[in-house]
Amino acid sequence: MRTTHLMSEAFPTRLSATVQQYLSQVAGPREHLSLLRWQMGEGHRLDERTTYPGHLTTSAVILSPDHRQTLLIDHVTIGRWLQPGGHYEPSDHFYLSAQREAEEETGVTGLRLHPWHAGSDRPFVIDSHDVPGKPSRNEPPHVHHDLQYLFIADPALPLIPQLEEVHAAQWQDASMLGEFAPKVVERLRTVASPA
Repeated sequence: MRTTHLMSEAFPTRLSATVQQYLSQVAGPREHLSLLRWQMGEGHRLDERTTYPGHLTTSAVILSPDHRQTLLIDHVTIGRWLQPGGHYEPSDHFYLSAQREAEEETGVTGLRLHPWHAGSDRPFVIDSHDVPGKPSRNEPPHVHHDLQYLFIADPALPLIPQLEEVHAAQWQDASMLGEFAPKVVERLRTVASPA
């Protein structure tokens, strides 16, 4: 319990540093992250899924070494193909939360943080987006502030999808990212594949 308390106190400081680094080094001219920054300024507990109007999630954009394929999940609640991810779980680094979600949902092994990150916790994209509520949990429609990280994995390795959370996990053509992650696609154009 003591460790969780210390983590939750450190969380706002780490999130603030991560958002500032993203804004100064990565964000495009129209990315202001206004709602996220307002909630941070108000002291909202963004690490708790019961915080509204929004809270933190992390996700993994997983690419094959040549960047031609991406690993996607067929999301049970949303009903479409997306990158794996979920609500933030306490971790030493935000990318570790994204990695854990990806491994749990897909069974992927051998994930490596993409060299673009240079070993840092700087997100590739921060995307605040509306999500439908979940009446079974008394959740109203709200916002997910999603810290998105790039990973590399071998598409030849077997996958074991977590069927309670996803209908399927599957490698697909990387062009599929354009249907739900346009910022990722745009930014990937400037990133060399490590293959």
